[in-house]
Amino acid sequence: MKPPAGKRARLTEGPVSKAILSLMLPMMLGMVAIVTNNLAGAYFVAQVSTEQLAAITFTFPVSFIVGAMAMSLGVGTSSVVSRLFGAEDREQVRRITTHAMLLGVLCAVVILVVGLLTIDPVFRLLGADERILPHIHRYMRIFYWGGIFVVAPMVANSVLRASGDAKRPAMIMSTAAILNICIDPVLIFGLFGFPRMEIAGAALGAVIANILTMFASIFFVMYREHLVNIRTLDRHLIMDSWRRILHVGLPSLTSNLVSPVTTAFITYQIAKFGQASVAGFGIASRIEALSLLAMMALSAGMTPFVGQNFGARRLDRVGDGIRFAYRFSLFYGLAIGAFLLLFGGHVVDLFGLEGAARDTALLQMRVVPISYIALGCAMTVNGSLNAMGKPIAAMWISMSRTIAVYAPLAWLLSQFFGLVGIFIAAASANAIAGGIGVFWLRLVYREAVADRPLRSRPA
Repeated sequence: MKPPAGKRARLTEGPVSKAILSLMLPMMLGMVAIVTNNLAGAYFVAQVSTEQLAAITFTFPVSFIVGAMAMSLGVGTSSVVSRLFGAEDREQVRRITTHAMLLGVLCAVVILVVGLLTIDPVFRLLGADERILPHIHRYMRIFYWGGIFVVAPMVANSVLRASGDAKRPAMIMSTAAILNICIDPVLIFGLFGFPRMEIAGAALGAVIANILTMFASIFFVMYREHLVNIRTLDRHLIMDSWRRILHVGLPSLTSNLVSPVTTAFITYQIAKFGQASVAGFGIASRIEALSLLAMMALSAGMTPFVGQNFGARRLDRVGDGIRFAYRFSLFYGLAIGAFLLLFGGHVVDLFGLEGAARDTALLQMRVVPISYIALGCAMTVNGSLNAMGKPIAAMWISMSRTIAVYAPLAWLLSQFFGLVGIFIAAASANAIAGGIGVFWLRLVYREAVADRPLRSRPA
């Protein structure tokens, strides 16, 4: 029996471009909210002391790993659930959603226990000294206890996006970010009669915002969409759900963790040309990250779109969606590349860079953006392959860009061409990954067309 019309897959009918943009634009809004929230938190802590700002900086790699774990569970859940939405099998959607939430809670407990037991050795390994460690302790003890409030909303919001609803997750994320920005100064500086908590206040403010995010996300999933069924807590069903989620989630986690390792290696290579070059690289990388938010949102939006249509056997729409994403990458990549080439100097000057730092930032922004079209295609391919249940292929494409090409080629070219060689390596890695990705996705798509009967287009 099919679900009522209002509960059917939202992304299997109507204009393809409209469906993808309905996912992409809210996701981009949520990403901007997160970036703004992170910048605001760092700014408030910087007003307290340089040592506490340094402590926050030391926590970034660990926070990234925790976030990557939560995101990977979300990607795995979205991949499985979106295909089930497309197949209009809401009973299986309820089962997977329930078990995904349970897996999220279990992961949060593991993070809590391991995290609290390893604060000293982990952060000493990262280079924190005796002046910074007490501040790190104050922050991370609260951060780890709040882990469940990070993982659970990530899973719940992924389910909502997989259903075709990207607006409510974006609204929840944006509201939480605004709330966090309002709470932080109150707790950090002790305003309105609250105790002055300094760096601990930044951690507590984030936890409070995440708690509200979790309740809002679970409310929509449980009571509005009715996608949780606690009667499915059978051990064999749970293990089957976890296997299906982790089949996509673990390769996604591997890809996410490889990226910062590669970035650390590239930073080490750039440091050979002086600390000013590192500063310029840091600013240019942040400008690049902001420039690519639209492509990141497009990639994230492709997962529920491709997943629903793949599950519904609407491979015609899958193909149309992929071609739309490629066209978007072409025009957006050209526009961003031209903007940075023409106005990159003005953008860099906003950060007050001078000398070698300014030269390095401009060099990166004149070389690497040439490859943004290919990078956008690679992102599209990854999101699509994950949605089609081909996570290993997506992982290899990501790793071909970072480990197989970028890192070794940067080392080699820097020996012959200096600093510009590193940026040529970055552009080359993007181009190679994009080319390999487009070719690989084409093979997977053709195989799917040959193996799966297509549902006819609606009249």
